[in-house]
Amino acid sequence: MSKKRIYQAKPITLGRAVAYGLPDLMGGGAFTIIGAFLLYFFTTFAGLTAIQGATIIGIARIVDAVTSLVMGSLTDNFYRTRLGQRFGRRHFFLTIGVPLMFAYVLMWIPNMAFLYYLVVYLLFEIIAAFVLIPWETLPTEMCKDYASRTKLSSARMFISAAGTFMATFVPGQVIRLLGENNASAYFINALVFAAIFAAAIFITNMNTWEREVTEEMIAEFNKRPKLNPIQTVQKEIKDYLSTLHIRSFRKHLAIYLFSFTGKDVFNTIFAYFVVSCLGLTVTDSANILSLSFVGIFVTIGAGVLMVKKGPKFLFLSAYSLMLLMLVAFYAVFQLRPENMLMWLLGIGLVYQIGRATLEFTPWNVFPLIPDLDELLTKQHREGIFAAVMTFVRKSTVAVATFAVGVILEKGGYIAGETTQSIAAQNTIAGVLVIGTGGLLVIAGAFAMTLQLNRETHGIVVAEIDRLKAGGAKADATPKVRAVVEALTGFDYDDVWDDKNVPTVKTARARVDIEED
Repeated sequence: MSKKRIYQAKPITLGRAVAYGLPDLMGGGAFTIIGAFLLYFFTTFAGLTAIQGATIIGIARIVDAVTSLVMGSLTDNFYRTRLGQRFGRRHFFLTIGVPLMFAYVLMWIPNMAFLYYLVVYLLFEIIAAFVLIPWETLPTEMCKDYASRTKLSSARMFISAAGTFMATFVPGQVIRLLGENNASAYFINALVFAAIFAAAIFITNMNTWEREVTEEMIAEFNKRPKLNPIQTVQKEIKDYLSTLHIRSFRKHLAIYLFSFTGKDVFNTIFAYFVVSCLGLTVTDSANILSLSFVGIFVTIGAGVLMVKKGPKFLFLSAYSLMLLMLVAFYAVFQLRPENMLMWLLGIGLVYQIGRATLEFTPWNVFPLIPDLDELLTKQHREGIFAAVMTFVRKSTVAVATFAVGVILEKGGYIAGETTQSIAAQNTIAGVLVIGTGGLLVIAGAFAMTLQLNRETHGIVVAEIDRLKAGGAKADATPKVRAVVEALTGFDYDDVWDDKNVPTVKTARARVDIEED
């Protein structure tokens, strides 16, 4: 890979946007398969209890969350190394990620020991973090304007929707062909997907670029004091915590955290709901989840609405649809109508429209956040923000997954048995409706207050450009001041700080953006 190509910016065409988005075949695919089938695989084919399976997933997610924090700082500073200068501080990790994708198949070998599954799952989660966190920074690296970043993020979510569909439809068909009780179906499915993931990352690596390391960046690094290991750790922790100073990021993080964790609870429990509560098959569960194909089309409309209506509208629309469909799933469980599968397919289709909208929106908002940080610190810290998002989400998903396993076992679920007691069935249905729905309601409460959109982000970018050109902070208009203070949570006079990490006395600004 030539150094010139890595740093050569190009127009954001549809083809380049699609090439950028391909790794979300893994992000949307591998973790959808893991969420929908891994705990079921553990309790059915690996000889583990629900708590043991959930413990493996929980421990791995926590370790991976810590790895994600390390990865964020590592990729931000990797330009200092010869490898980073040769392959790019983001692209080096895409390069090594291609062959490492085949570690994915190791999780799906049946009848191994608890320790084996823990180690291989840890390995894959760490590899995924080493690829996804540098990749997630690329929209901010590749372009500046809202429209281009939305195009990149929309293409990413289009690919993610395709990956989610493949990750639910393909396993269902493999299981149907090879047999409901054939563990080899899961291994063959993993092998196919590992090859797809590797090819996707390779194409992205060859068709994207990043911001060239400037003399100013090198000079800024060289003037930093040398730190011992303890001081380095302390600084890293301080840097990560500093991201939470930004009001819009705190809100965005809470929305992302609660809504995606709710979605994960749904995916984890759904196979149990279909098999144990409704008496259908794992293939039926996979077919219902595979209605996620609608997300391929939803992302097109959501991309338009992201520009015209903004993220708040998309979030609230998604939550409304998903909550209504959770109630409908519970009604099917209670009423047992004729043609039950047809009812489930109809409900599942509408649920997937909401789910696709939900998944689309946070990663279209994320590329806007580092600009708020630049306005505060004059730094480019995209990797740190991506790492914090990953850390918080994976930490809480670990807790949520473990909680689902504990609730199942305490609620009377017996691993390996298709027929479950009424108490166990009610527990499963309760987790589906109350667990998922409660998390979505909390996320919706945060989304109601989000003020970051195309207009306000444009004001921030224009103000950064004005200040970079030597403009005086005293010349900022009242509208600009109000927008900056509403989005960052800081007084305007405290932004554009020369310090490496903002240490503003207090985030005193508590203003809303007035409409023109």
